[in-house]
Amino acid sequence: MATDQIIIYQTPGSNSIIDVQLKDDSVWLSQRQLAELFKKDSDTIGLHIRNIYKEGELNEKATTEESSVVQQEAKRNVKRKVKKYNLDVIISVGYRVKSVQGTQFRIWANKVLKDYLIKGYVINEQKLKEQAEQFNSLKQTILLLDSVLKSKELSSDEATGLLQVVTDYSYALDILDKYDHQQLSLEGTTDQQLFVATYEDAVKAIKNLKNKFGGSSLFGNEKDDSFKGSIGTIYQSFGGVEFYPTIEEKAANLLYFVIKNHSFSDGNKRIAAYLFVWFLEKNGILYRRDGFKRIADNALVALTLMIAESKPDEKDTMVKVVVNLINPKN
Repeated sequence: MATDQIIIYQTPGSNSIIDVQLKDDSVWLSQRQLAELFKKDSDTIGLHIRNIYKEGELNEKATTEESSVVQQEAKRNVKRKVKKYNLDVIISVGYRVKSVQGTQFRIWANKVLKDYLIKGYVINEQKLKEQAEQFNSLKQTILLLDSVLKSKELSSDEATGLLQVVTDYSYALDILDKYDHQQLSLEGTTDQQLFVATYEDAVKAIKNLKNKFGGSSLFGNEKDDSFKGSIGTIYQSFGGVEFYPTIEEKAANLLYFVIKNHSFSDGNKRIAAYLFVWFLEKNGILYRRDGFKRIADNALVALTLMIAESKPDEKDTMVKVVVNLINPKN
């Protein structure tokens, strides 16, 4: 059941409408609402409630809670604390005042609660499944980090980048909180493409990279046609449906393919990282609204290391890591 909802109850045979609060697997009414429900004055209801607790029929702490409400008093909006009572108290008061309305409300409330609890069970079951998938993905990510650490000695920037990947990715999954804010799915991504990368565009971009930062004579030298294949693969479709429909998915797969295909005699990881940033920038999503890059430079370096060390069967995990890190919701 949702943590706090309001559902309307209309008393049978009248136009009386009561806003019933649903919370913590029960329904809640104030003393004033109880008086309206049972057609009694508020003082009579208050007396019955006091006797219920005085006689030990119910535990007051377990069946009451205070809620803040805004009331208009003398043309001013004033916030007041209002005590509310759960279904156990409502039923007990109904028995004491021998109210037909109380029986009708109990039947209605139990049906509402049953419906909400069934829905809540289904939602929670699905959420537990998603949480398990999220946790397994995070474990795989950490195992990949461990593989990188064992395979090479890292510079301070590379180590910082790896740490940032763990931090950002944990935030994206919200493992440390409730798992609810971001889930390991490809949501919140960008469908509208401003730019479609061609093989020729990418080759020009690599030449610009070499001219700007220098490199060996082998830098960017294609060993075969695999680079052209990497560009084509991110736009593959079947039956009119793209395999990688969003910009983020295309960028993540481009990064992965260029690193893993080893298409160049030298500079594969640098070229992959550059093309990843180039592709995001061309599509207008490299930067967040606050002006910062969606993914920091040292985190991108760490990702290239992780992808390089990853196994082929870990591709989906790596792509999801990248997509979640550049997801604008994070």
